[in-house]
Amino acid sequence: MPDSREAAAIGRTARLELAFERRRGRTVLAHSYAEPPFRIGRTFDLDAAAYVILACCGPGVFGGDRLTQSIHVGAGARVVLTTQAALQAHPAASAVREPAMLHQRYSMDDDAELHCHWDPVIPFAGARLEQILDVRLAAGSRLYWSDALMAGRIGRGERWRFDRLAHELTLSIDGRRAYLERYTLTPGDREIERVWTTGGAAYFCTALVRDPRATAETVEALQHRLAAIDGVDAGADLLEASLAVARLTAARGASFARARTSYREWALGSIFRRLELTARK
Repeated sequence: MPDSREAAAIGRTARLELAFERRRGRTVLAHSYAEPPFRIGRTFDLDAAAYVILACCGPGVFGGDRLTQSIHVGAGARVVLTTQAALQAHPAASAVREPAMLHQRYSMDDDAELHCHWDPVIPFAGARLEQILDVRLAAGSRLYWSDALMAGRIGRGERWRFDRLAHELTLSIDGRRAYLERYTLTPGDREIERVWTTGGAAYFCTALVRDPRATAETVEALQHRLAAIDGVDAGADLLEASLAVARLTAARGASFARARTSYREWALGSIFRRLELTARK
């Protein structure tokens, strides 16, 4: 589909399309399309997997922005995705009341493998953000996922100062919904740091693994591993055969970073047997 945006929408409304295929024993980027502020960097070969850093050439997202990503991983392809930096959500101009809207869709064929390790979303004071993450797996595909959210620019005193943040993460397997995470945070309407909301935490992560090696025994080992990290509250569970989820929260960034690193080492070592990926972001 050609770029049909009006000039005023460039940089505010944009889409990114990536499609990966396996050819001659390695994964290649078979199709790519990016509208500013999206930018497609170089694709690196990482032990027959395609390693791509998704970049945004702007300072972040603003109220009224509409950004869409569509990523497809074909049969047998191996893809590792990460971000260049944290996603900063800025407040809109006073005349704009709409939130920034991010819609990301990931689809995978049988025997595809996708690793996504995202930098945190940081909502600034006054920001409004809605993000929808739609992950669609085939029965024989494998997934590593780790996202992150911060309470704001904590070092600048902007803890829970954003206006509104709506989040939805859906994971489907062969068209069947296997995991749904949905919440809306409006700090001005309620005491957001109470025990049953955030419990004083300022850093949050959802981590998912889909692989046959995700079993009750390996997930229990993950729970013990995370419980040994000071300053982190974490829970891990096997939702169904081959599908594990972990939720991590922390009040301090250093503890949070250690917990995410520990989860990644567990997933890449015990589950995917690809420890060489830990040397990459």
